[in-house]
Amino acid sequence: MKSKLINISDFEPEQQINSIDSKIVASLERISQAFRVLLWQESKEFTLSPIQIQVLIFLLHHSPEKRKVSYLADEFNLTKATISDSVKILEEKRFITKEYDANDSRSYMIHLTKKGKDIAAKAGFFTKEIRQPIINLNQDNKENLLLSLLGVISHLNQAGVITVQRMCKSCAYYRPSVNGQTHFCNLLNQPLRDIDLRIDCPEHQLKI
Repeated sequence: MKSKLINISDFEPEQQINSIDSKIVASLERISQAFRVLLWQESKEFTLSPIQIQVLIFLLHHSPEKRKVSYLADEFNLTKATISDSVKILEEKRFITKEYDANDSRSYMIHLTKKGKDIAAKAGFFTKEIRQPIINLNQDNKENLLLSLLGVISHLNQAGVITVQRMCKSCAYYRPSVNGQTHFCNLLNQPLRDIDLRIDCPEHQLKI
């Protein structure tokens, strides 16, 4: 039976006792705390801020057209000024270099230096303690968890909470069945299993 939306905080203990929805929301919040703690621990090792670590990791794994201040600002839901400040510090520490646009001296692409790549590669493992209990799940539970999280992310994107996401379900190449139970990628020209659905696809093209 579908749960009703009620005007009681998910952090109210009595509410959690009576609502599995609130228990799940509170559990996700606890996991988000774990991400913040682990990221802080990683950032302290390199005397960087958490967002600077996140920028380095993002630059390591994404294509050149995404390595611009405007894209990074959207990606992390921050202002361009905040991202620019982080980029300035990373440049001062010689973790990144800037490649300026020949036609616009204000626009530049960001590249990692060898030192920046090494730090980004090492810092990218800050999630290992979160991954471990997921590895221990059986395959069915993993697939169900993935589909549920994809649904949550999709809703948050549609609500404007997450401004950038590169999932299959928001992609112009994605074609679900009428009942939404099966998936097809027009770019790959093949059906996709649930476990094939991507959170961050390099070929993603936003639906218009």
